[in-house]
Amino acid sequence: MELLEIMRKRRSIRNYTDEPVKEEDLQKIIQAGLLSESGKAKRPWEFIVVRNKEVLEHLSLCREGGVKMLKEAQCAIVVTGDADVQDVWVEDCSVAMAHMHLMASSLGVGSCWIQGRLRKSEEGTTTEEYVREKLGFPENFKLEAILSLGMPAVKMPAYSLEELPMEKVRVVV
Repeated sequence: MELLEIMRKRRSIRNYTDEPVKEEDLQKIIQAGLLSESGKAKRPWEFIVVRNKEVLEHLSLCREGGVKMLKEAQCAIVVTGDADVQDVWVEDCSVAMAHMHLMASSLGVGSCWIQGRLRKSEEGTTTEEYVREKLGFPENFKLEAILSLGMPAVKMPAYSLEELPMEKVRVVV
């Protein structure tokens, strides 16, 4: 499938079936993240793969308003970045998240980007503190986001190229 077509069909999926995500698909999603470009090739990211349903349920309270899709997800990838290694860890982790999001879509796996950085938990702590307490990653690693993964319970329509907001593009010649 052509990359633009994958991008057109990629949607945030928040409802999942009970069907497990195949191990080979999960590995491809992780590989896509690990292949991401990063500033000065420092690759400051680390991924924590969560398959435990109790932990996923606990993480569903990591944001105000909740992120209930984590209760239904078959797994999730928590993306953290080492702030001591790279000053642009946020950008590097975001690129890795985007690559994994696209790979999931290309494989027919539903995914949703759950922002963690600069967010609060249901308990009033930061989302990062809440997730760190459960998963135990070091203080120098900062939470970027969580990618929930599961087989889609709904089929979302693809975006139309004709409806793209081209007025947001300015060409300088």
